[in-house]
Amino acid sequence: MERSLLYPRSTKTRTVISLDGMWKFCLDPQGEGEKQGWPQGIPGHEMIPVPASFNDFYTDKDIREYTGDFWYETTFDASESWRDHAVDLRIGALTHRGTVYLNGQKIVSHEGGYLPFVAHLNAAIIWNGKNRIVIKGNNELSYTSLPAGMTKTLSSGKKMTKPFFDFFNYAGLNRSVKLLILPEQSILDYTVNHRLADKQALVDYEVISSLEGGEVEVRLYDEEGYLVASSQGDKGTLQVEDPHLWEVRQAYLYHLVIDLKTQGQLIDEYEDEIGIRTFRVENERFLLNDHPVYLKGFGKHEDSDVVGRGTNMGMIKRDFELMKWIGANSFRTSHYPYSEEIYQMADREGFLVIDELPAVGFFESLMNFLDASGGKSTQFFERETIPELKKNHLDVLYDLVLRDKNHACVIAWSLFNEPETSGDSVMAYFKDIFDYAAKLDVQKRPRTFALVMNSKPGITPVAELCDFISLNRYYGWYLLGGFEMEEARAALVEEMDAWVDWKLNKPIIFTEYGCDHLQGEFKLPSVQWSVEYEIAFLKMYEKVFDHYACVQGEQIWNFADFQTVEGIMRVNGNKKGVFTRDRQPKLTAYHLKERWEKMPDSK
Repeated sequence: MERSLLYPRSTKTRTVISLDGMWKFCLDPQGEGEKQGWPQGIPGHEMIPVPASFNDFYTDKDIREYTGDFWYETTFDASESWRDHAVDLRIGALTHRGTVYLNGQKIVSHEGGYLPFVAHLNAAIIWNGKNRIVIKGNNELSYTSLPAGMTKTLSSGKKMTKPFFDFFNYAGLNRSVKLLILPEQSILDYTVNHRLADKQALVDYEVISSLEGGEVEVRLYDEEGYLVASSQGDKGTLQVEDPHLWEVRQAYLYHLVIDLKTQGQLIDEYEDEIGIRTFRVENERFLLNDHPVYLKGFGKHEDSDVVGRGTNMGMIKRDFELMKWIGANSFRTSHYPYSEEIYQMADREGFLVIDELPAVGFFESLMNFLDASGGKSTQFFERETIPELKKNHLDVLYDLVLRDKNHACVIAWSLFNEPETSGDSVMAYFKDIFDYAAKLDVQKRPRTFALVMNSKPGITPVAELCDFISLNRYYGWYLLGGFEMEEARAALVEEMDAWVDWKLNKPIIFTEYGCDHLQGEFKLPSVQWSVEYEIAFLKMYEKVFDHYACVQGEQIWNFADFQTVEGIMRVNGNKKGVFTRDRQPKLTAYHLKERWEKMPDSK
């Protein structure tokens, strides 16, 4: 096994040291850091917080819009007592790629800005001394990056990001950086799968370690601390009598302990929390623990003021409290995997999560929200760069499943957002991604992707690969807006009838719908951007949702206002939020609260 992405937890055998805090920082617009010897230590005295995006700390527009190489530096002391241990540096996210140096020695490079990676430090450590970590990052976009876009060079020589997606390209050490002191032989990974029987749950598990012939013991405790099941061996089944199942908005988490031993001596221990539940698609329904469930919630972003995409525990807590207040039960991690702490909170709160890859921008347009609505085709998957893109796509998919496969909250994988679906090469590309997701996930969670408006029933054969259909639809906003609202409703109904006539016999959810609303903008009669227009828009969509039995979810776009690139189509960001960027409710929040609190969790 090449990678271990177990969440860092301190146990009897493991020590986790947070390196979060103030790090040295500098930009490298000429890309000359290596030539200048920066792996040995970066110049200057500038300090910024980690975790956080670097873009919004400064008043200089060149820094906010910066594209290119950037560098971080910090130090730690290595105890002599660690010499017989594995000393690893775990980086929660470095957007979008980078290289780790220790004491001037290159340790590892990594591509992909939304998932963790590990640098093994032992070969370069100075024992009983000061050790210097230097990290070089880069936030440029290309046709082979996830997400995709372009990097333009201005006449001044400055680089500029040109994304094929509608959110700001925040960059930096966006998630926590931790030092792990582990046994030389250790637990690398574990996987659980759940089966339900009469008054019984069977938790199948597999443990992978680096100790050949090691003895594995697995124990499961309830929330009161009582042992409810145990098993010996690296593969086995935990038999739980009268189980407390993990239910939507009624979570129950068991405490899992894995011990690795040799001749009875403890070598390593790992602990985690798991929820026992099953989730599957049956005909046109979602079944959680064999009971129907209807998804109510949001597309979201990791986005907040000042720290950008940086992990913000206070904002995470606030977001979940707001989602509980409004009556939601689900969200999609649009358009990239979120920080692990968000999934842990969803596990505890009983929220259903559609876990999405950063495979966004696979439609060559700087305003895809308009071009796709107008039926434009870009033949994205015919480019000569596709083999490299697919390799990166598969690598990120591997890490996503490796990291998130044991979370009870994760009920499905979203493998693309709004991709091009025309062209001769599309089916082969999509099928490889869908097949790999099924191969990796022992729980066989349903797979989907979010279909943009030019991906229609009957003419988008890759939709047949989906276990359920996810629609991003903006009739009444980007298409047929304003006084054409009645035409928008007719177009939406016509498309829904076509989906039904296709007879895929699969659930359909709306993963995006909504319109921009400026807080405090009122107008009678209504006009676009006013609260009156947004309420009329939502009521139109809700009547359509309620008319079709196959519609099994509504996730409005977006939970909160978020930052985008500047432009005449955006007023300092996307204003489709039900809540403001500082997490206060707009009037539409009260409309949704009234609807969702009255709705049962099944349809």
